[in-house]
Amino acid sequence: MHLRYPPVDILCCRGSEASITWFMAHRLEQYTAKRPHEVLIVRAEIDGELDEIAIFKGFSSSLTRQTAFDPDVPILPEGANIISIDRVASPYNPESPRYIQQGLTWEIIQPLLLQAGV
Repeated sequence: MHLRYPPVDILCCRGSEASITWFMAHRLEQYTAKRPHEVLIVRAEIDGELDEIAIFKGFSSSLTRQTAFDPDVPILPEGANIISIDRVASPYNPESPRYIQQGLTWEIIQPLLLQAGV
């Protein structure tokens, strides 16, 4: 597996937002790979613009911006700020999402990631 960034989970916080590292994004993807019945909807600020990213079965895709075809190009680049994370039951229907939990922060989702072994 090609690692684009070193797997270091250094968290820089600004208010309730978390500045993402490669390892953090990887952990979110691994969580959904282990929990295929869930979709994570991540609201993030990327280069000053708001984005929504769906993470499902280990893959990320932007819901508001173009997603690169190259899987080595991170959807959540280093330095993006996570604003909130929603847990949604799959299959994801944007017209009628079935929320498991809404408005999670990076700190709040940590125990779930640990329970999943990621």
